[in-house]
Amino acid sequence: MSLWTLVALQDGNPFDAFSDFFTSGTWRLIVLLGWFLLGLLWLACAFWVFKDARRRIEDRVILVVAVLTGLVFGPLGAIVYAIVRPPEYLSDVRERELEMEVMERRLAEMQVCPNCHADVREEYLVCPNCTARLRGVCRTCRRPIEPGWRICPYCETQIGPVPDQTYQSAAR
Repeated sequence: MSLWTLVALQDGNPFDAFSDFFTSGTWRLIVLLGWFLLGLLWLACAFWVFKDARRRIEDRVILVVAVLTGLVFGPLGAIVYAIVRPPEYLSDVRERELEMEVMERRLAEMQVCPNCHADVREEYLVCPNCTARLRGVCRTCRRPIEPGWRICPYCETQIGPVPDQTYQSAAR
């Protein structure tokens, strides 16, 4: 015989078995386990907010507010935090700033040819684009010298006034 046949053959109310289940110790254990899992979910949300906020927020006050939001409001607070949190990790922001600084330094190393306005590096003696002389060369140590210098800072050789045609385009 099936269970339902036995329930139907009983003299009493067939729903007594269900009501007995909800008053039993098994049901209390299930409810207690449910509350435990809900509390665990609550704390897990607060912990996730803490871990994520620590990687994204530098200000300690805002970090505490974010963690308290996750702790007080639980999963709802975690959802609100996920919506309003900063879009980038602090490490990504620092990395981007370093990349920008490196690019700025590279651009600072670049100069412009006075003849053709092409980008040239600081150590170039002539422009690779138009062959205009950018710097002179010391006769003694063969190092580059700037047009306005009267003495070589490397070997102390007197340069004297350099004619302007030395720094004009070699193509002319």
